[in-house]
Amino acid sequence: MRAYIGLIVWLVTMCLCAQQNVDYDESKVSAYLLPYLLKSDNGEKITGTDQWEKKRRPELLELFASQVYGHTPAGNINVTYEILTEEPSAMKGKATSKQVKFVFSNGKKSTEAILLMYIPNQPAGKVPVFVGYNFKGNHSTTLDTTVLYSPVFHLVKEPGYSDWERGIQTSRWSYDKIIDRGYAVATMCYHDIFPDNPELRDHSIVSLFPDYDPEIIDPDEWQAIGAWAWGSSRIVDFLETQERIDSNKIAIMGHSRQGKAALWAGAQDERFRIVISNDSGCGGAALFRRKFGETIEVINKNFPHWFCKNFRQYNNREEALPIDQHQLIALIAPRKVYVASAEEDLWADPRGEFLSAYHAGPVYHLYGLKTIDSDKMPELHKPIMGDIGYHIRAGVHDVTEYDWERYLDFADVHFDN
Repeated sequence: MRAYIGLIVWLVTMCLCAQQNVDYDESKVSAYLLPYLLKSDNGEKITGTDQWEKKRRPELLELFASQVYGHTPAGNINVTYEILTEEPSAMKGKATSKQVKFVFSNGKKSTEAILLMYIPNQPAGKVPVFVGYNFKGNHSTTLDTTVLYSPVFHLVKEPGYSDWERGIQTSRWSYDKIIDRGYAVATMCYHDIFPDNPELRDHSIVSLFPDYDPEIIDPDEWQAIGAWAWGSSRIVDFLETQERIDSNKIAIMGHSRQGKAALWAGAQDERFRIVISNDSGCGGAALFRRKFGETIEVINKNFPHWFCKNFRQYNNREEALPIDQHQLIALIAPRKVYVASAEEDLWADPRGEFLSAYHAGPVYHLYGLKTIDSDKMPELHKPIMGDIGYHIRAGVHDVTEYDWERYLDFADVHFDN
C-alpha cells in the first residue's frame, strides 16, 4: 500500500476508534487533587520568580519530558533554507508570499519541508507573525495555484485522492484577516516534520538524530509531539533571519494535536511570546485528572507514536502522574498564553481546558500579571483577555474565523500592534 494512502486510512480508522468508551457526564467526574504548582520536589515553597525560574520550572520541564512528551535531543541537526518562490503582489497586492524549502540533514540522510509565508505589504517595517502547522499541506490552506505541494506528498507516485485538492482547509486559515490586521503568517505541513503514522517514523526528523534506532524506542524518547514542537522552533530560527519579521513578536497557534505540540513548544522555547492552544484536549490544555472525554489510555492506544513510552504507565492511573496540564501552561509564564474551546467538542473537555488555564494563575501572579479570576467558565463568545486568555465558542472541533479574530485581538493587546 502506498505510504500516504496508508497514512490517511490509518487516521480515519483512529478517528472512528476514538469515539468509543469515553465519559461525557460532568456529574461523573470524581474529586481529584492537582499536583502542587508552587512547591518544589523537596517541599520548598516557591514564593518568587527567581525560585520559580531556577528551581521549580526546571523540575517541571524535566517531568514533562521524562513522563509525557519525551526528551528533546541535545544534538543539532544541520538545517539549510532555499527560497523557492517570492511573489511581492500576492493576495491581490496586499502581501508578499514566500515558499522556503527546509533541508534537515545529519550528513548521511536528509528530509525536507516547505514553509509558506505571507507578509503584509502594509505597514512597512517589521511585523509580528503567527506560526502554525497545517494538516493537509500548504496547498490546502489557499486556492493559490502557485503554492507547492509538501514534500511528504512525494511519497505517493500518483495523485488522485482528496488531500491533493487545493484549498480544502481554507476555512482554518483566515489569511485575509491576518494580513489586514498587520500580521505575517508562516505555516508548514506537520507531516513534513513527522508523518502522523507510526509506520512512517523513518521518514521523520527524529530519524536524523544520532541515538535513533528504527527498532527500539527508549522509554523517555521523544516521538511525534516532541518532533513537531522542535520543528516549530526551527521555523523561528528561519524567521529570525527575515528583515520584515519582528522576532520579538512571534506567536504560535496550534489546533488539536498541534495545540498539544504548541504548548510543549512554548514551554521549551521562550522565543514564542504568545502561545495559543485551540481545542487541544488530552495531552494539551485539558486536565488529565478529570478523565473527561479523551483519556490517557485512549490517546495512548489510538496514537502510540505521539508521546513517550513512559506516558503509558499512567493509563487508567491519571492520579499517579506527578504533573498535570495547568503546570504545562504555567511553564509559559511570564509570556502570554491563550486557550480556546468549542462547546460541542466534549472529546477535548472544554471545562478541563479552562481549568488548566485558571489553575496556572499562581505562577503568573508571581510576575504581577493578570490571570483568570474565577473557576466559573465564561459564557459563549465572552472571551477573557488577560495575560492568560480564554474563550469558548459555539460549534465543533475546528479552527474558525471567530477563533482567529480573538487571537488577533489578543495579539493586538500584547504586541501593541
